[in-house]
Amino acid sequence: MLIGMGAAILQGSPQTTLDTDLWVDLPERQYVRLLDLSKKLGATILARTVVALKDDTLVNFCYRVDGLRGFQRELKGCKTLRRGGIGLPVLPLERVIKSKEFIRRDKDLAALPVLKEALRLRKKTEKKGIPIS
Repeated sequence: MLIGMGAAILQGSPQTTLDTDLWVDLPERQYVRLLDLSKKLGATILARTVVALKDDTLVNFCYRVDGLRGFQRELKGCKTLRRGGIGLPVLPLERVIKSKEFIRRDKDLAALPVLKEALRLRKKTEKKGIPIS
């Protein structure tokens, strides 16, 4: 499941992000499985939870997200957005905001006003019947 600022960007937030956070339903102690798969696909392992893809995109594997419910419960509320012919489960902006409010790192607090404005504009647009993917 795509989470964090990557999910927010796909839903209209204008902020940039340095990596893509992927929440995986796998016990953290099994991180080697993801690293092995990433390596087979040509990624460079940078840390236990971070890989660089061939195009230098950074991917951060998350095994839990503080401030949210468990993976399966959050997955049920995900939006599926299509990119490049692939359906991606994406954490809704409301849930991204909730997680950032809970974590309260400086960078999360700095992102909150922009995320909340993106959510407000999204709701306003959808209320007018204009779909946003």
